[in-house]
Amino acid sequence: RKTGVIEAIDNNLKLLKVHLPYHESDHVLNIAYNVLCGGKSLDDIELRRNDEVYLDALSAQRIPDPTTSGDFFRRFKAEDVETLMNAINESRLRVWREQPEEFFKEAIIEADGTLVPTTGECKSGMDLSYKGVWGFHPLLVSLANTQEPLYIENRSGNVTSSSGAAYRFNAAIKLCKRAGFKSITLRGDTDFSQTEYLDGWDEARVKFVFGYL
Repeated sequence: RKTGVIEAIDNNLKLLKVHLPYHESDHVLNIAYNVLCGGKSLDDIELRRNDEVYLDALSAQRIPDPTTSGDFFRRFKAEDVETLMNAINESRLRVWREQPEEFFKEAIIEADGTLVPTTGECKSGMDLSYKGVWGFHPLLVSLANTQEPLYIENRSGNVTSSSGAAYRFNAAIKLCKRAGFKSITLRGDTDFSQTEYLDGWDEARVKFVFGYL
């Protein structure tokens, strides 16, 4: 509540026509808390909603059930995911402002991709990876200093690691500059050394360390 993330989500993410009784933030936090408590799927929320200790810790009488959470998930479009990430990052700025001055000495922005197999046969965007596995190849751009995920983008299983990375790097750079970081360094493996963007980052006084073979 202190970070303002609840208000940021409810003021920007508009997926529900009525709120009886849950708001968008209730669903987002319900899913996040389930993961933090070791949940692997939405079905694990059923365990949380019948756990008196858990409900007491949240000062909640009830939480959305798995079916309701699934309905909430299905309302998302790509632009809604962007809205949610941006709302969370706005709250992240408030948290960063509470940090000591040395925190802002340097922001290390790291990008990485990982292959995620799936057993589904009709999931949108899934494809055959270079390893011959059906699934996805999500991109994660994070603040390495604190291991905070700044942007996550789900991608087809057959795209390269660097696909879309420059766009996410630039968004993370803007976020860290707004926060007041004095120095910004981009970091990634060989797949992220995109030469067409290096001059622009250098002109913006952004350092980068990309592995080369």
